[in-house]
Amino acid sequence: MDPLRRIEAIATALPEAERVDIEAWGGEPTFRVRGKNFVFAGGDGLGISVKLPKPEAEALVATDPRAEPTGYGLGRHGWVSIGIGADADDQRWILVEELIRTSYCMVAPKRLAAQVDSGTPR
Repeated sequence: MDPLRRIEAIATALPEAERVDIEAWGGEPTFRVRGKNFVFAGGDGLGISVKLPKPEAEALVATDPRAEPTGYGLGRHGWVSIGIGADADDQRWILVEELIRTSYCMVAPKRLAAQVDSGTPR
């Protein structure tokens, strides 16, 4: 499965999540819950930006050479851009899924986030 399809499968499995391509950004895909972005993805799926609790964002940036604070001032709010890479192994994809789920829980309404935390299906 290509990286973007894999990201989409992870993100859209979350309650009320949807993909929205931003035409003004050349069709770059984003993933949203109730109109709020929780993932910005590169068009090739080789990198994403996600929102994390600030301490977790700082730790990821400090320990992962493919992670950096997201530009446009988003980094100061806990957004991190992380490279996935075409050669991503299973461990990398486990991390990507964890980051997407965390980001979702950061921006989703509490009721929806609780469904993800508890493992309740949609």
